[in-house]
Amino acid sequence: MKLIVPDYYVRFQCIADRCRHNCCIGWEIDIDEASYERYCTVDGAFGDRLRAGIDASTGTPCFRLCEGERCVFLNDQGLCDIISTLGEDALCEICSAHPRYRNFFSDREERGLGLCCEEACRLILTNPERTVLTVLEDDGEDEIVCEEEADFFSVRAQILDILQNRTLSFDARVEQAADFCGLHSDRRTPREWAEVYRGLERLDPAWETHLDRLAARESMAAKDDRDTVWEQLAVYFLLRYAADCLDDGALAPRVSLALHAAMLLRALGEGMCMEELIELCRMYSCEVEYSEENMEALLAEMPL
Repeated sequence: MKLIVPDYYVRFQCIADRCRHNCCIGWEIDIDEASYERYCTVDGAFGDRLRAGIDASTGTPCFRLCEGERCVFLNDQGLCDIISTLGEDALCEICSAHPRYRNFFSDREERGLGLCCEEACRLILTNPERTVLTVLEDDGEDEIVCEEEADFFSVRAQILDILQNRTLSFDARVEQAADFCGLHSDRRTPREWAEVYRGLERLDPAWETHLDRLAARESMAAKDDRDTVWEQLAVYFLLRYAADCLDDGALAPRVSLALHAAMLLRALGEGMCMEELIELCRMYSCEVEYSEENMEALLAEMPL
């Protein structure tokens, strides 16, 4: 079994108290069974505090939230008291893994970084090089790759080659990738897309401002030559979601989503500086990617 990651993956490091959107605020954090059992055995005053800070009344244990929807173990300095007291290896699975995502195959596990984390977003958007999948770990065992997975890896590699062909403009790459997958042109207006997004589950009221801006646009075309940024976004969405087609055979809508999301963010990010663009992409990720219902609804709207 191999562990495969984008080459920028190893450069990620949580910025902790310097983060403007701490992942310990506003989210209900479930605790896996092994971590919960460990927390139940911690001695002393901190053990008592640890157990008091966990709500196990609804089935799956989770950390309680206090004022401002802050995890009770997030201190005033923006740091985790569990880490400072018990060490980083005491974190539950969700806290330890975030903002990473995982896709599993017969011979490998692929991991990546999610755009919902501002530092991960910064790392992805400012990466000047083509994204390369690299083997981070390999146990030396040769696993059998089924024909369906082998075909998927081959097709995905071809799409990645198209999206990262820097001899072409990003618009030309999008068109070529769409043709390769047999996708039709997106005929929806920005106002129509704004209504699609308004119909999704909402997390942050500030997202409405961006949807108002989207609805006011005449087209999705944008005068922005930061092609490497839009390339990185399209590649990110492809790597994160294309693999799900192995469950239902629907690769086309996931490629369509990758292209659409990159073009949408380019339109909304027109004229923004990099820090503003990072915040825009982070917000998009939180609004869309972390709701299974939103992802399913959006995939159903993709032009095919």
